[in-house]
Amino acid sequence: MDLLQLLLIAIVQGISEFLPISSSGHLILIPYLTEFRDQGPLIDVAVHVGSLLAIIIYFWRDAWGLVRGGLSNVGLADDPHQKSLFWWIVIGTIPAILLGGAFYAFDVLDSFRSTTLVGINLIVFGILLGLADQIGRQEKTYEELTFRDALLVGLAQALALIPGTSRSGVTMTMARVLGYQRVEAARFSFLLSMPAVAGAGVLIAFDLADATAGMQTDALIAGALTFVSAFLTMAFLMNFLRKASMMVFVVYRVLLGAGLLLFF
Repeated sequence: MDLLQLLLIAIVQGISEFLPISSSGHLILIPYLTEFRDQGPLIDVAVHVGSLLAIIIYFWRDAWGLVRGGLSNVGLADDPHQKSLFWWIVIGTIPAILLGGAFYAFDVLDSFRSTTLVGINLIVFGILLGLADQIGRQEKTYEELTFRDALLVGLAQALALIPGTSRSGVTMTMARVLGYQRVEAARFSFLLSMPAVAGAGVLIAFDLADATAGMQTDALIAGALTFVSAFLTMAFLMNFLRKASMMVFVVYRVLLGAGLLLFF
């Protein structure tokens, strides 16, 4: 695969994964808007794994806290609060794992690679994001996470397997409905993504093992480049949400979705 295409994919993924505008939807658009061929699900998952590494590094304290929570469950640490948060993150991950496993087993992921589907989801879920951001209270923090909240946001996350929905967008939408502050909703969203994306990374490992040497190299390069762009984007978003609302992302989604439906 051309290095320029890998760089473009990495930049698009790094920016659109953390902004609530649908990374999978934007990745699907690349071959439609350029002369590059469709990069396929393997590269898509590889760049998501690059995004995962950026989350772990940026939120290393929270990530370490979840590790301590996991170790507390087997008696290797003593942190009751992190122990609870660990389990709530696990609970929130289960819906996406189950649905993603089903999609993978029945090989339906390629059938979602449609500009029409992306356009509709960009508009519908963009409007929902705007409404949730306007009516949601600014009260809760990630540390106040409960079983109910984790399950509801986890169910929302499962919808993001359909391109155009936006994993960060739909999880932040649900978190805002539940009363989480904007920055905390984003923080919750990113941390919740770690197990789900890690699970996708495990699946891709099997595909990479059977892939050609060239495809393996392409996946590794795309993932590494994505890590850089994702880290920078995440730092920007967390600072932006301290000062502004989600409305700019809502407007962008609606305009892009309308454009896709009109021109494709």
